[in-house]
Amino acid sequence: MSEKSGLTEIFRKKDNSADDMDLLMHVIKTMHSFAVKGDYVSPEDLERQRGAQDRFCRLVTPSKGIEYKGFEIDGIPAEWSIPEFPHHKKHIILYCHGGGYTCGNLNYARILSGKLALNTGFEVLSFAYRLAPENQYPAAIEDAMKVWDYLMYRGYGASDVIIAGDSAGGNMALEICISLKDMERKMPRALILMSPWTDMSMSGSSYKVWKEKDPMLNEDYIKAVRGAYAGEKADFKNPSLSPLFADLNGLPQTMIQVGSNEILRSDSESLAKKLRQCGILARLEVYKGGWHVFQQMPLPISARAMKEIGDFTGEIIR
Repeated sequence: MSEKSGLTEIFRKKDNSADDMDLLMHVIKTMHSFAVKGDYVSPEDLERQRGAQDRFCRLVTPSKGIEYKGFEIDGIPAEWSIPEFPHHKKHIILYCHGGGYTCGNLNYARILSGKLALNTGFEVLSFAYRLAPENQYPAAIEDAMKVWDYLMYRGYGASDVIIAGDSAGGNMALEICISLKDMERKMPRALILMSPWTDMSMSGSSYKVWKEKDPMLNEDYIKAVRGAYAGEKADFKNPSLSPLFADLNGLPQTMIQVGSNEILRSDSESLAKKLRQCGILARLEVYKGGWHVFQQMPLPISARAMKEIGDFTGEIIR
């Protein structure tokens, strides 16, 4: 059986065996990993990374039942994912895509923006921020703040918006909140973080404990993309890069989902602990057998996670 036909069978199943997950993780690792050493991304590395992500977009079909409307916000490509069924319109989700701050576009964002819209019944706004190394920090955060301001100018209140993000997008979601706090502005209603990248200094134990199990990420990759984003000599414990080390008092209630087999697991667990120490409601869900941003795949484990997100958003707007 070819890998492609094997994947088709896995996606059709209502539940998956350990062998199914091993095959799937092997294919994901083949598509997402590229050889880098240290904290440098070469042009060839970057081309392979972005090419692998484009192939991944073609593998994972965007959700049906969603209409996608593209436009621009001050030159930033953006897109609404709108449920094609009667839905709640007062509250929306602002979604920040992942990709190590070095790759990602609206096609990639559509994988999860569509799922978020379908499972929450909210309209979802995604955007294609400027990428590193062509545009280093703080370009991406500046774009994110422009998009936030656009929503406020359009008439949404901060409490009408839930910010969601995966991986580097989870980092961005937190940095938006920290920037709003620094400016003494109102916070969003809540945060939804999927495998968030909260600690660019890589200080958590999972970077060592789970490095052989993680099918997508490795230490060299993280060193490479953080260097591309912030510069090789950056202080990676700076809260502007690693929100785990920021003052998190006053941040909104937060749902965090992470796979048990990923090296960023500590980023999620440490974030949840620190939020709770600040008196913030932080719901942490660790999915057994899950990997980095497993929610993207059309699998039972992903469906369960997206249902939990839908239930969470339903609870917080009652």
